[in-house]
Amino acid sequence: MPAKTRSASRQKAERPKVALALAGGGPLGAMYEIGVLMALDESVEGMDLNQMDIYVGVSAGSFITAALANGITPSEIYRLFIENEAVDGAKLKPEVFLKPAFKEYFRRAKSVPALLVQGVFRFATKPFSRSPVDSFAGLARAIPTGIFDNEAISRFLNRTFSLPGRTNDFRKLKAKLYSVATDLDTGQSVSFGSAGFDHVPISKAVQASAALPGLFPPVRIEGHYYVDGALKKTLHASVALDDGAELVVCINPLVPFDADSARRRGRPDMEKLVEGGLPVVLSQTFRAIIHSRMQIGLSKYDAKYKSADVVLFEPDSDDPEMFFTNLFSYSTRQRVCEHAYQRTRRDLLKRRFELAPIFARYGMALKVDALKDESRTLDAKVKRSRPRLSRNDRLRGAMLDLSDALKELQGLTQRPSGRRA
Repeated sequence: MPAKTRSASRQKAERPKVALALAGGGPLGAMYEIGVLMALDESVEGMDLNQMDIYVGVSAGSFITAALANGITPSEIYRLFIENEAVDGAKLKPEVFLKPAFKEYFRRAKSVPALLVQGVFRFATKPFSRSPVDSFAGLARAIPTGIFDNEAISRFLNRTFSLPGRTNDFRKLKAKLYSVATDLDTGQSVSFGSAGFDHVPISKAVQASAALPGLFPPVRIEGHYYVDGALKKTLHASVALDDGAELVVCINPLVPFDADSARRRGRPDMEKLVEGGLPVVLSQTFRAIIHSRMQIGLSKYDAKYKSADVVLFEPDSDDPEMFFTNLFSYSTRQRVCEHAYQRTRRDLLKRRFELAPIFARYGMALKVDALKDESRTLDAKVKRSRPRLSRNDRLRGAMLDLSDALKELQGLTQRPSGRRA
């Protein structure tokens, strides 16, 4: 998508603010965003992804922006999320996202007897005016609100951000960080990190921002329940623009698939998307809704933020790799990340005449020679930046693994009490 360009004749009394805004998209979205960030880190001179003035994250994007704002480099994020290596003693295992929400199951199961009695009473008192379906409709309240437990995500981030040189407190960061979630009871967006919401731990805010309804239970924070921030808007780049950002680099991993264009370019993955059944139809519908909503939002920036530049990176609409890969697949993470890295490098080279003057206004420059080097791979870049672990780092990692194992054992031996946190 073309960048929104602005006049170069600006008088600045201070360095202009630069922001990074990342959308959601589940594990697939995170893989794509990491690949794009690795390409930007390598190919744009003067763009330090750990020194942005403002970070805005939604859903999976909030996970990555919180890490970047805490000084964790793109290469370290890659090793942590894609290669499952320990970084500073912390190790992120894919299973952390796939633990069943047993507490939620148990809490809902306890409500079944009472709901069943209520249904029987309703049907018995008015058997001719109420159908059995109407009488027992209350049993729907016993359905769990999420399949997987997202508390483990919060615990991992809390531990990672508590290491020396990092913080789990929005107010102690050098940059502004916003993790956007949706208040379930009002439907309104909430930017954790903004005034009145900056006392909430970053780890808890990210957990709330990434609580995709149906997969993860809503997150309770001070009596309110929060779910995925993408329910309201896709990117929330306006949060950065309202905070004075003059350049916002946006990454959106999900776009609707143009099957006709793909076939014309010799990519006949599927004659008609309907052949893919319900999962493909739902995926296309979901992508179309959130992408059109994002485009409407971006179009409004032209009038409201006339002095700002917004640069968007996203997959091509006829990219089958990004459409047919399962949103929640971890086994493809290295392939998807490499794919995003290479496509972004090609995109930067293709758009260099459009992007170069924009980046130049903020002291950045495209490394054209590096972009033309087709032999570069993401794996080679990561190897070049991989530090050797000291004995202390290995020991700390082993201790953290042991601590996690003990917590898991304790959780298995303790019967849930059903009390609310």
